[in-house]
Amino acid sequence: MSLLFLALFLAAAPAPARSAAAPYWPGREWERRSPAQVGLDAARLDDAIAFAKANETTESRDLERAHYTGAFGREPFNEARGPLRPRGDPTGIVVRHGYIVAEWGEPDRVDVTNSVTKSFLSSVVGVAVDRSLIRSVDDPVAPVFAAPVLDRDGRLLDLFSSPHARTITWDHLLRQTSDWSGTLWGKPDWADRPAADLEKDMARERHAPGSVYEYNDARVNLLALATLNVWRRPLPQVLGEYVMEPIGASRTWRWYGYQDSWVVLDGGLVQSVSGGGHWGGGMFINARDQARFGLLTLRRGRWNERQVLSEEWIRKALTPTPAQPTYGFMNYFLNTDRKYLADAPPTAFVHVGAGTNAIYVDPVNDLVVVVRWIEGKALPEFVKRVLAAVEGP
Repeated sequence: MSLLFLALFLAAAPAPARSAAAPYWPGREWERRSPAQVGLDAARLDDAIAFAKANETTESRDLERAHYTGAFGREPFNEARGPLRPRGDPTGIVVRHGYIVAEWGEPDRVDVTNSVTKSFLSSVVGVAVDRSLIRSVDDPVAPVFAAPVLDRDGRLLDLFSSPHARTITWDHLLRQTSDWSGTLWGKPDWADRPAADLEKDMARERHAPGSVYEYNDARVNLLALATLNVWRRPLPQVLGEYVMEPIGASRTWRWYGYQDSWVVLDGGLVQSVSGGGHWGGGMFINARDQARFGLLTLRRGRWNERQVLSEEWIRKALTPTPAQPTYGFMNYFLNTDRKYLADAPPTAFVHVGAGTNAIYVDPVNDLVVVVRWIEGKALPEFVKRVLAAVEGP
C-alpha cells in the first residue's frame, strides 16, 4: 500500500466512536442529550421542572428589599455592606452523564448564589492545601496572622490573640465548629443569627473548637481573610486560575466583598471577599457555571486530564462533621443516613445557599441538578421528582 493511498484511506475513515465507558467532559460548548438518551423519563422530568417553577421563593425579587424585610433585616448590625441587586426567574439545569438534559429560566443570568459561595471558598483553601501552601487542615490558623494585618485605614485587625482563638484550626473554620469570638468588617460574630438570650450567650465561655457546630458568616469571612493571607493575592484571581478556567467556566462570574473589607497587602489594597450574601456581596454566577462546578465535585475534583482539586480534598470535604453529621467542609451539605434528603442516596450532597440556590450532586445516579430561587422547604420534593425520572443507567 502506497503512502499516498494510506493517507487518503485514513482521511476518509470515520472517526472512532467514543467508548461507552469513557466519561464526557464539556468543552466551551456543552453537548446536550434528550432525556431518553441518558435514561430519564421526559414526562417525569418535565413534572419536576414544573414543580420547581411553581414553588418559586416567596421572598421579593428585589434582594435589597428582601434583605431588610427578612430574617437578616431583624438582626443587629444588619446593614448590607456588599452589592445587592434584583434576581431573575426561577432557573435550573439537569445534567446526566455530563450532558445537559434540560434547562429552564435564565441559565446565563449572573445572580448572587449566596452561601454556595462557601463551596468556592473552601475550594480555594483546598488548592492551597494541595499545593502545600497550607501544610494540613489540622494546623492552627493563627500563624498566618503573625505579621500585623491592617485594614484600609491602617487599623490593626487583632483576630487571633486570645488563647481560645489560637487553638482554632483550618478544619474548625471549614466545618463551622470554631466558636471564634470577635468582630470583622463591623460584624460581631454574635450578631449573625443572634441567640434568644443574647447577653448570656455573649458572656459564656467559648466552646472547645470542634465540639459545637454553628453556621456563622462572620467566621466564614474570617476564613476568607485567613486564606487571602496565605495566597497573598485576590481570591477571585486564585479561583479563576486554578478552578474556573480549567473547568471551562464563563468569564461572567464575579466574587465580591464589602465596601470596607480591604486590607493592606504587600503595599497595595486588596479586597477580602465574603463567604456569601448575608450582608451583600459573595459570588455572582450563572447556572451553567454552577453546573460545571457541581460536575467537578461529582467527578471527585477531576476535569478531563487534570486533577483540579485532589481526590483527597474532596474526600475530606465529604467527611461528616462529628458535631453536625450532615455537614462536611463548607458548603457541602451531606445526606448522611438520608437525614437531609430522605429520597436521595446517602452519598448525595448539595452545595446550597439562601434563595434557595442549590447544586444537587448524586454520584449513584451520575446526576447534577442546579435549581435556583425555589422555596427551601420544596427542595426535598423537587429532588424526589427528579429522581423519579431516572429509568436506567
